[in-house]
Amino acid sequence: MALVRNVRNAPNRWALSEDPYGVFDRLFQDLGGSVGSREDTLYPMDLYETDDALTIELAVPGVESDDLDISIEGRQLSIRASMPAIPEDEQRRYWMQGIPRGAVTRTIRLPANVDVDNVKANVHNGMLQMRLAKAAEAKVRKVEIEAT
Repeated sequence: MALVRNVRNAPNRWALSEDPYGVFDRLFQDLGGSVGSREDTLYPMDLYETDDALTIELAVPGVESDDLDISIEGRQLSIRASMPAIPEDEQRRYWMQGIPRGAVTRTIRLPANVDVDNVKANVHNGMLQMRLAKAAEAKVRKVEIEAT
């Protein structure tokens, strides 16, 4: 049997031209963690942009629309969800508990200003879908060049 050195966890030398933030991100990943919070992995989210709006899709399995609280302040979006707690039961002996329980908050900085009066949200099949219309000043406008 041959012994092979595990170089996956060996520290890499840092080049002066390399992004120092990337070095720290890799360090946290190598240690088995992430830079984000635990809620970021429990409730995965997609955020994408079109010319007119930002769209958010957030997995909220088992959460009803009444259990969600969404607020926007400036470019800060906060989504609070609460999963009902499991009642105490001496008959239950858990081997694994992976379903998040209690209150969870996801807060993100939006990449553009939004029109807070023109936000639509719905929950369907465990997915929160939000359409946030961009504010007029955040929309891309083409500048026409006059011919002389």
